[in-house]
Amino acid sequence: MRGTYASKQEARQAVWDALQRERVARFPFPPHGRIPNFEGAARAAERLLAHPVFAHARRIKVDPDAPQRMVRLLALTRGIMVFVPTPRLRGGFRRFDPAKIPPDKLEEAASLIRGARWGEPVPLRELPVVDLIATGSVAVTRTGKRCGKGHGYGDLEYAMLRELGHPEVPVVTTVHPLQVVDDFPADAHDQPLHLIVTPDEVIEVAHPRPAPRGIDWGLLTAHDLAEMPILKELKPPGRG
Repeated sequence: MRGTYASKQEARQAVWDALQRERVARFPFPPHGRIPNFEGAARAAERLLAHPVFAHARRIKVDPDAPQRMVRLLALTRGIMVFVPTPRLRGGFRRFDPAKIPPDKLEEAASLIRGARWGEPVPLRELPVVDLIATGSVAVTRTGKRCGKGHGYGDLEYAMLRELGHPEVPVVTTVHPLQVVDDFPADAHDQPLHLIVTPDEVIEVAHPRPAPRGIDWGLLTAHDLAEMPILKELKPPGRG
């Protein structure tokens, strides 16, 4: 979708409106205010898992958004261990080990609502290094910019891993073509995109943006610390 936007919120609104107007949004409705599910999400996931970036992936982090359900399912089917963050990381991560899930239950395990019984809790500090991160997006650009639904949790999760010493790994996303826009402003703490996949196209970002090295404590408020208690554990004395 063509368009250059003066703010991330303008880009989000334009994408949400377009998905609804063109009737390509899928359950849950409305697409507004969330990482939108979209027509062709399963095809995009299949195209993503076929990309060489997954050739040697053994452990991946996947966000719990509806359009990434098929990413979780296909990864589990291929024997890849999947780590899914709990809301605001209050419970750390849940590890979905396909070796411990019956084949006929993998689809259930990939579901956010029904899959909890198959996930094992993993505290943030015990999360192993993952090979890549699959994130949900509202709007993206071909240069690797991304904006989520506006709460900043995805970017903070990425920054937390970096704060704990995890290396930079590829960040990938699946979106509808209408979610690919020309431009919008980006912030230094945004997680960079390396690969963008739609149902019909693979966009390899030629020059990914620099990854944040950790949490920018100066940007966090007391409300942020209250919303994500794990931040208090990570915060160095005297920072922020």
